[in-house]
Amino acid sequence: MAIVHDWLVGGGAERVVEALHRMYPNAPIYTSFATPEWCERLDGKVVTGFLQYWPFGRLRKFIPFLRIWWFTRLKLTGYDLIISSSGAEAKGVRTPKGAIHINYCHAPTHYYWSRYNEYMDHPGFGVFDPLARLGLKLLVSPLRRWDYKAAQRPDYMIANSSHIAAEIKRYYGRDAKVINPPVDTTRFDAVNFNAERHGFLSGGRLTPYKRNDLAVIACTKLGLPLRVFGDGPDRPRLEKLAGPTVTFLGRLSDEAVVNEFASANAFIFPLLDDFGVVSIEALAAGTPVIAYQAGGSLDYIQPGVTGIFFTEQTPESLEGALKSFDPTQFSHATITESIQAFSPEAFERRIKEFINTVLTKKQ
Repeated sequence: MAIVHDWLVGGGAERVVEALHRMYPNAPIYTSFATPEWCERLDGKVVTGFLQYWPFGRLRKFIPFLRIWWFTRLKLTGYDLIISSSGAEAKGVRTPKGAIHINYCHAPTHYYWSRYNEYMDHPGFGVFDPLARLGLKLLVSPLRRWDYKAAQRPDYMIANSSHIAAEIKRYYGRDAKVINPPVDTTRFDAVNFNAERHGFLSGGRLTPYKRNDLAVIACTKLGLPLRVFGDGPDRPRLEKLAGPTVTFLGRLSDEAVVNEFASANAFIFPLLDDFGVVSIEALAAGTPVIAYQAGGSLDYIQPGVTGIFFTEQTPESLEGALKSFDPTQFSHATITESIQAFSPEAFERRIKEFINTVLTKKQ
């Protein structure tokens, strides 16, 4: 078998590849480019292409035509089973006759479909943003057509959440099995659930689409303490919106993040996310989550048990949820118990069951 992935630079999608590597340590991992760290973490099994040596560094991620060219010409002769882990071009590999291709889909390609408008507003190229907008606007139609055709190539599709399964049906017209991604929560094992908790927590990568502005505005208006961890291009704007009860922590060590989760009354998760690993980490600390009622949150937020929802992506809707939130109604032990379904062991078991079912059908 072989594993194919868009690129290996860091993030939740890479954790899926790492889990697949643990399951199938002898399988090569084909990807368009990878950092030295990920090549080492995956025990030298990474196979890259010409984009690994592309001279313009991080711009490699923003040139889909080159990745399309590489993945569609990737020779996978001799493999019986190919697992692609993809939210972009890797699902478009051509497989040999008789081979089975299973695609673990992190999302239909964001910049063509559900987040096209967000990418147009914030391309992420700095002074070259106008040029990036023009390029995406001119090319999005042929790229969407290619992406749709590429999504028809896998024999089976797996979605990382119920939300993404619905997106796959909407944009690709295909059904997908839902298997949530693995979340390593072992660093939260030593959390003191009986420690005093106060205030609210939000954060992560501070970019506009994460909608941390909702938490900052709502807590400022209500005079509630909010601690925001992480950094990113949206931080200056958020600091201008913040009142005296909001504290920006910047980038934190893993240990410091654990302590922040463990000392918060609740974690505010205001975005529509494909899954939301950071929310699972909050639950691992026994901390309830106040989430926007959409996206991956629907798979793990049980109102009154693991958190509460707010229904509109507005400061006013979040304010209503904050006013009604009562931390005493939640059991830290019950919250941590709920995340067992998202452990690496649970992921590996469900993936193996799915593959065995597929192979049985082939026989």
